[in-house]
Amino acid sequence: MKSLFDPVQVGALHLPNRVVMAPLTRNRAPNAIPTPLMAEYYAQRASAGLLITEATAISHQGQGYADVPGLYGTEQLDAWKRVTDAVHARHGRIFTQLWHVGRVSHTALQPEGKAPVAPSAITAKTKTYLIQDGVGSFVATSEPRALDASELPGIVHDFRHAARNAITTAGFDGVEVHGANGYLLDQFLKTGANQRRDDYGGSIENRARLLLEVMRAVVSEVGGARVGLRLSPVTPANDIVDADPQPLFEYVVRELAPLGLAYLHIIEGATGGPREVDGRPFDYEALRKAWRAAGAKGAWMVNNGYDKPMAEHAVVADEADLVAFGKPYIANPDLVERLRASAPWNEPDKATFYGGGAKGYTDYPTLK
Repeated sequence: MKSLFDPVQVGALHLPNRVVMAPLTRNRAPNAIPTPLMAEYYAQRASAGLLITEATAISHQGQGYADVPGLYGTEQLDAWKRVTDAVHARHGRIFTQLWHVGRVSHTALQPEGKAPVAPSAITAKTKTYLIQDGVGSFVATSEPRALDASELPGIVHDFRHAARNAITTAGFDGVEVHGANGYLLDQFLKTGANQRRDDYGGSIENRARLLLEVMRAVVSEVGGARVGLRLSPVTPANDIVDADPQPLFEYVVRELAPLGLAYLHIIEGATGGPREVDGRPFDYEALRKAWRAAGAKGAWMVNNGYDKPMAEHAVVADEADLVAFGKPYIANPDLVERLRASAPWNEPDKATFYGGGAKGYTDYPTLK
């Protein structure tokens, strides 16, 4: 019988267990450059089967929050190499999450103070995080401008370039493309943010076009065995919604199947919230079956509100190959050991989630 603690082959990597640390934005990278403290933070959590870093911007235009890291400058890549070296020194495995926030940004964070970009000029009714005079606060996002179709190949190139640099320069074991949570690729997918009338709007095929172009470009650059993708079919995060998500996402996973991805990372329900979203029913098992029926061999990773019994059931029942944990990893660097021993979990300090230093970041106790 399968166990949460059994090893598993995921793409190019042999993982010692099926526990994954999900991406967690922590806003501790001034000037978008990872710090030595970040190297300590990730190395502390290296017992996870796989670490996925906080979302990391593929370009300056892709930035949406203060003090989040990037992958588009030499200094950033060199700093990330120190992080990956620290993780590998503890025999860990680490992917980075490639991110373009689209409309979830603010002019203060954009090149030359320009408007954020989006599929359509529709402001997201959500907030972003700025640091002004040394004080962090959440502020409303700025009104975006609609991307011209001629700009989209450049964004595809930015994803491709970031993937190559992440692996060849920064030393990551692979990359996860962020196609979830109301950010740029998710904005193109969903009707609530995409009202275009060109080849990137309207039909399911058109709305999925940019995501699929990005995935094909990244896979062609670094190989599918080192690429994952995160999707969130029904999350309301960042003011996102789709009129009919089931056929949309079943189409997407069927089109992805030939790419040989290492995994699909599926957020079930509202990101960081309820697993069932009022008025947004979704059949995740049907989605998984569509992925497999199309010939996909990659791992199926589930996420959102899992505890040990839920995670064990998902693996034993063949409903998942990997289980990602988010907030529990903030306060429990040794989460794998706690899960294995059925030990209690530390409670996270919410006041230190975003921004700050070591407090609430690298100072949580382990069982030892």
